[in-house]
Amino acid sequence: MSRTCILILLFSCKAIVSQSQDSSIIYKNQTFTLTEVVVKKNLNTAAFIDYVKNDTTFYKAFRNLHILNWSALNDIRMLNRKGNTKASLHSKTRQSYTAGCRTMQTEEETVTGDFYDRRHQYNYTTADLYASLFFTKGKVCGENNIVAGRSFGGKGLSGMEKHKEQLKQLFFNPGRKITGIPFISNKVALFDNEVAALYNFTIDIKEYYGQTCYVFDIVPKKDNLGSHKGDVVIDRMTTWFNPVNFEIIARNYDLSYSAGVYKFNVSMQVQLGKVNNLLVPTLLRYNGTWGVLFKSTERAQFTATLFNFSL
Repeated sequence: MSRTCILILLFSCKAIVSQSQDSSIIYKNQTFTLTEVVVKKNLNTAAFIDYVKNDTTFYKAFRNLHILNWSALNDIRMLNRKGNTKASLHSKTRQSYTAGCRTMQTEEETVTGDFYDRRHQYNYTTADLYASLFFTKGKVCGENNIVAGRSFGGKGLSGMEKHKEQLKQLFFNPGRKITGIPFISNKVALFDNEVAALYNFTIDIKEYYGQTCYVFDIVPKKDNLGSHKGDVVIDRMTTWFNPVNFEIIARNYDLSYSAGVYKFNVSMQVQLGKVNNLLVPTLLRYNGTWGVLFKSTERAQFTATLFNFSL
């Protein structure tokens, strides 16, 4: 046998071994790929998948901000078509929560461009959306962090307020069905069988800033989408989980869509931490464009850094 043939056989054997390192399982009519390191770990795969499918703690982490004291560094930049900053806000804020009510003080603020209008209202919907997540106006009372039974989609709201609520649920509760968003609602329900068929699901073990985590990665089957390409809203979502209690450590995700009322192409990175027994977002980075029907498309980058949490 020639040396060339031997090399070809050796290469083929290596390829077969490499491919056989991962394992696929079918659970509730959906296929999941387990990397070799996960297979060796003897993970209770069914329990882990069920936890991922039913998890609401990521969204709850943002709801927990309504019942805590915390500080934030806010960096919001509105960009022009060339990617240059045309308006911005840099500030430090402190939320206080007492007797069931929360208020916020702005300790530092620097503004450039037309970030505000003459009445000190936001000129940009992106800034307004950010404010509805991380800023408190006046005294707000009677809120809670309960997510069970909470309806998504802006029920009872109309106009821009409804659009903002819908987009918040899409951005901060990705992978779950959100009623009321035209043409999108069913397309983000990643674990419904029809939607799941468009994606690859992989479970792995990786380091995240020095901490070993289970990683759940979701990417579209781009080579097999065909006529379903327009049904993909989540272009990628990667979530890191604590291997002991499966709590979410971090999540990165890319979303894009262009039809009907909305068009957007955004990337987000979120890191979570703990204050006592409550999960909270500690860092959020956003980069992207989005627009609502009859409104100009906005390009923006923002970073929210949250710290000094207390009950």
